[in-house]
Amino acid sequence: MRSVRSWLSISIGLLLGLGNSAAIALPGQTTEEVAAWIQGHPTLRPASGETLLVRKSDTPARRFTFQALTTSPGRATPERTLGMIRSEQISLFDLTNGVSRNRLEETLRVIYGSEIYQDYEQAEIIYVYPANATEGTAPPINSSSTTALHGEIRQGARFAYWVETAHGREGLARVGQISVFATADVEKLEVELRGR
Repeated sequence: MRSVRSWLSISIGLLLGLGNSAAIALPGQTTEEVAAWIQGHPTLRPASGETLLVRKSDTPARRFTFQALTTSPGRATPERTLGMIRSEQISLFDLTNGVSRNRLEETLRVIYGSEIYQDYEQAEIIYVYPANATEGTAPPINSSSTTALHGEIRQGARFAYWVETAHGREGLARVGQISVFATADVEKLEVELRGR
């Protein structure tokens, strides 16, 4: 119970600290601009030495990671835009409470503000996997795997978004990620995910 109260107080603090401020760092900006934004962000508050990768953990069973990358999401390709951020990824790991889609979406809103969250909410769904998954249900797990991936790609007016959760055999997702990236990289990511 104490750990739940701890998470609740941290979440409320993060929400109050950020408010509805607009996002400043997003894909398409330089690594220096994004590093400066991360350093000054009231939610991310990186530790000494952290620049484009921020890791937080209140217990070994719960972790948060924010990473800004110069590569597009999915498989790394030789085409890199040196000095320019192509994607930003938020990852959650929670063995205690699991990682729901709503929690990933709320984390997106807290970090980027309401303008980017609205772009995400109004974005067109481009691809959903597995094909037989419906909102709120865990995907089936085949006998050769102990986890099943459930996700989607969305394309908004400003950015594209990739949400993915890994469901264990019991159906609960304990790991999840949400990425913000340039709309030019949607087709590449969709091709890679369809080819899994």
